[in-house]
Amino acid sequence: MAILLFQQIAQLFLCIILGWLLVRLRLLKPEDSRVLSVVCLYLVTPCVIVTAFQIDRTPELLHGLALSLGTAIGIHVFLFAAVALLRRPLHLTPVEQASVIYPNCGNLIIPLVTAILGRDWIIFASMFQLVQQFPMWTHCRILLSGERSISPKKILLNVNILSVFAGVILFLGNVSLPSVIEGTMESIGAMIGPMSMFVAGMLMGEQDLKAVLRIRSIWKVAFLRLIAIPLVVLCILKYSGLAALVPSGSSILLVSLLAACAPAASNVTQIAQVYGHEGDYASAINVLTSLLCIVTMPLMVLLYQL
Repeated sequence: MAILLFQQIAQLFLCIILGWLLVRLRLLKPEDSRVLSVVCLYLVTPCVIVTAFQIDRTPELLHGLALSLGTAIGIHVFLFAAVALLRRPLHLTPVEQASVIYPNCGNLIIPLVTAILGRDWIIFASMFQLVQQFPMWTHCRILLSGERSISPKKILLNVNILSVFAGVILFLGNVSLPSVIEGTMESIGAMIGPMSMFVAGMLMGEQDLKAVLRIRSIWKVAFLRLIAIPLVVLCILKYSGLAALVPSGSSILLVSLLAACAPAASNVTQIAQVYGHEGDYASAINVLTSLLCIVTMPLMVLLYQL
């Protein structure tokens, strides 16, 4: 599984290189990536969320979802607590805080889970994404936009939040979408990995990569996001006994671990870009952590399976 994971991550990283080449060859400009960011945030991601809930409801599945949901909530509580404790001692900026708190649980994990475990396991990855959506569009948006308050109306009417509600309602009501609509949404959702990586690569197109690697603070963020936090989460999931609570509990927790040790979220880059708050630096963090996770994520999976 670690080898399969390495191959899938490498494929997505090649998409970053292609996006970078499009800019370096002057075929596109870095600012053109904003269009892709909007499409990814407001069309592709909602399609992924809704279609993930198009699955038959069974008692075993409900128990698995309860474990997955509880684990996702626990991991997010830990992430917020860890950053709250480390923010001042490590002098973490808003973009750095967001990059540590929010892993790429949708744009990267969903295609990885599909390739490694199969489409039926996407819904467990979606539990982590479901929990992440609310703080992503409240806390992260406030953090990167500079706004001190956001109205409940803006939160509840956000298309990503609405897609979560729609998916849950369809699942609980055991309602299946018409095959034409579901097929269309699946086709759109399949773009989430490559499109997000294209955006990251395009934003890096005019940056000096050597200068990026010389930024000391970026290595601090990469260590927290890819090694320190994943190791703590790994130990909790492996030795807590949670896997024995439901059938296939070990695999369900593995999906949660994959989400927790993923690189910095592409949505952080996209939100930072939309609000004009250090979009280039957020992209640099995303690209560096995406590159390094080719090694760190398979390593975490290997340690979990030992």
